[in-house]
Amino acid sequence: MSAAQTDTEKAAGTSDGGSTEEAVNIIMIGMAGSGKTTLMQRINAYLHERKTAPYIVNLDPAVSKVPFQANIDIRDTVDYKQVMTEYNLGPNGGILTSLNLFTTKLDQVMDIVDKRAGDHKYFLYDTPGQIEIFTWSASGAIISNTLAATRPTVVVYVVDTPRTASPATFMSNMMYACSILYKTQLPFVLAFNKTDVVSHEFALRWMEDFEQFQQALMRQEEERFMNSLIHSMSLVLDEFYNNLRVVGVSAMTGQGMDEFFKKIQEAVTEYHDEFKPTLQRQIEQKQAAEREQKAEQLKQLMQDLSVTEGKEVDL
Repeated sequence: MSAAQTDTEKAAGTSDGGSTEEAVNIIMIGMAGSGKTTLMQRINAYLHERKTAPYIVNLDPAVSKVPFQANIDIRDTVDYKQVMTEYNLGPNGGILTSLNLFTTKLDQVMDIVDKRAGDHKYFLYDTPGQIEIFTWSASGAIISNTLAATRPTVVVYVVDTPRTASPATFMSNMMYACSILYKTQLPFVLAFNKTDVVSHEFALRWMEDFEQFQQALMRQEEERFMNSLIHSMSLVLDEFYNNLRVVGVSAMTGQGMDEFFKKIQEAVTEYHDEFKPTLQRQIEQKQAAEREQKAEQLKQLMQDLSVTEGKEVDL
């Protein structure tokens, strides 16, 4: 099925930015249960209230229902259950293969998205809850890099705040956030979700004050080895915290939405100041390497022709 058939036109609203403001890609990443998809709906409602309807792309083939209407939906192109049956795969293998199949149509998808860039300020991408499938797969890297090459792109990592109140789970989430940041190498925002249940202030304190985190760690009845390991990892992440954009949000109440978009704009500035020049250098280096390779091939060809012409032909 053509990816063009997955595009559903909507008249719910148009962007107040129009062609005068640059469109921004927001890739939403979060573990299952973090409230990532619900937060997507909150962001969608927030933008509609401000007459800035976003363009939404669903990249999760296994989700049964989403609380928003996606403009482009992977489920319209790839049947997840059929892929599992046809290739004899389990759930994770089915999601990965579905994402790979969708990526083969990415050029068609990008053609559709590019045509809408003048009508929408924000393009939202919802990813599978099995985050390793997107962040560490070839198809996930292709999608992220393709989006980043077209317009400012920001990765938002959604954290389940109540489940992060333990130092061990907090450190696990921070390690995952760090790995995603360095894997994608894109402007990054860490969104602590469900702040209506538990405030994210404890996380801010732990990031800003190493001693407070150590005190909380000592209060936990963990094995000595685990405490030592978490202590070492917290030291490693100190520099990561210093450059991290953090915001507390609630998908249920809408708390923190204004601050969330302030962080997004900061990330867009970083994209222009740091990522885009680096990307341009990489493109130029690749082009230079290709020119050198072609020149070397031409030189080798001329040498081969010279040797051939210089040989005496035996009759």
